[in-house]
Amino acid sequence: MASPYLDFDRGSWAALRVSTPLTLGGSDLADLQGLNERVSLDEVETIHLPLSRLLNLHVRATQTLHTATDTFLGTTGHAPPPYVIGVAGSVAVGKSTFARILRALLARWTDHPRVDLVTTDGFLRSNRDLESRGLLHRKGFPESYDVRKLLQFMTDVKAAAGAVHAPVYSHQAYDIVPGEFQVVDRPDIVIVEGLNVLQTGDGLPGRPARVFVSDFFDFSIYIDAAEADIEAWYVARFLALRETVFQDPRSYFHRYASLNNDQAIETAQDIWRAINGVNLRENIRPTRDRARLVFEKGPAHAVTRIRLRNV
Repeated sequence: MASPYLDFDRGSWAALRVSTPLTLGGSDLADLQGLNERVSLDEVETIHLPLSRLLNLHVRATQTLHTATDTFLGTTGHAPPPYVIGVAGSVAVGKSTFARILRALLARWTDHPRVDLVTTDGFLRSNRDLESRGLLHRKGFPESYDVRKLLQFMTDVKAAAGAVHAPVYSHQAYDIVPGEFQVVDRPDIVIVEGLNVLQTGDGLPGRPARVFVSDFFDFSIYIDAAEADIEAWYVARFLALRETVFQDPRSYFHRYASLNNDQAIETAQDIWRAINGVNLRENIRPTRDRARLVFEKGPAHAVTRIRLRNV
């Protein structure tokens, strides 16, 4: 059976950069890195720059299409709705760093300088709500999100009628920050990053078709890697957090700060096997083939294979 994807190795993908200039320097990149992930400028040139060129072409084409539709309807002069990009993948796979670098690169194109990045963590239900539903141990699973609120946010963003507010999540407090919001006010591009943004679910006969977050995406990306590698990255990140964020008495995970190395590794592995690994296998990875573009990473966090949906 023919694959719906075009397959690229690093070299063939990098060649698609053509003459796109590298607009990030070493200091810029340092500010965008994750706690336990170091992305080189070579990786940005090889992987992110061709992607930024592809997306720039897509955004320009979409803006032109919007102008054509406005001309047909006689409603010229309206700003086009934001171009929305979804970035999905497992905990610890590096999607947050990937999204930050992509945002920085896209904002340097003159066609679309206003780029916002929104994480779906802000749409998790509060800990109090999750506890009342018996779902605190399922945080990050599809049922732990306030999907209605997230869908309303996406609807309002696409309507481009004015400023939209997204709730803010604190990884230190492990909870929603009451009264704090991120304002998204009609940018050119919105990147939406999260675990389950490509999730759909099974439709039931006789019921109206449901609307999903991915219905609002103009382009979607999945960051992939072998589960064993992702688990190793998760454990390494847990150890790094034990030495930093967990040391703060205000941290939800402060109780892990006193663990010795062996205890910390065992704890991280237990959390992975009970929660994050299950979520990856049951909910996140099954959405991979819904993405327009899949980046596959090797053990060193570098992308080794790129698959672009062609049909």
